[in-house]
Amino acid sequence: MATASGMALTVLLPTTAGASASGEPTVDAAAAEVTAVAAAPVTAAAEVDLHFQRAGLTSNFDPDAKLEQVMVASGSDAKAVSSEGTLSQPMEMDSMKMTSPFGMRVNPVTGYAGEMHTGQDYGAACGSPVYSAAGGTVKEAGWFGGYGNRVVVDHGNGLETTYNHLTSISAKVGDTVSRGELLAQSGTTGNSTGCHLHFEVVVNGDMVDPKGWL
Repeated sequence: MATASGMALTVLLPTTAGASASGEPTVDAAAAEVTAVAAAPVTAAAEVDLHFQRAGLTSNFDPDAKLEQVMVASGSDAKAVSSEGTLSQPMEMDSMKMTSPFGMRVNPVTGYAGEMHTGQDYGAACGSPVYSAAGGTVKEAGWFGGYGNRVVVDHGNGLETTYNHLTSISAKVGDTVSRGELLAQSGTTGNSTGCHLHFEVVVNGDMVDPKGWL
């Protein structure tokens, strides 16, 4: 908001004025007259308040469309620089804590120091909702050895995500799920030392760091 102080505001409108073959003004010529009027100075008294409003900007980013583009264009060569943000977090941010990242670590169950941790662990209370990180088809839903109760979602184009150590499973094999749809509840089944979700991203059969996709 600003207070006017005898200032003049000028508005200029573009025109392409012309005339018809008969010499009568065309529509553009009429527009020129409107422009001339609009270009006249506009003044306001010093005590008048002037209000200015800037239009808001919105984003139409579509993570599912970007995910498909990344996988079709890159396949097994997909890198974090292009894939970042294409998957959604599999749990609500306020209910989870990232506890063990992708990479080499000491196995908390066996104590073996040379283990490759193939996913991202999220510490959360047993029974916390687990959601699909993107749209796809449920490929597996059930017990899977050391992974405990497990769900695998096939997102197409060679990309899958897995959700492990679940206390219970809501999804069924063959279900078509949307991004953010409930799949299961976190737990501590299989080889686990406490309630958490072990989340994996698989590209053409290879485990990759989920951090580059979230």
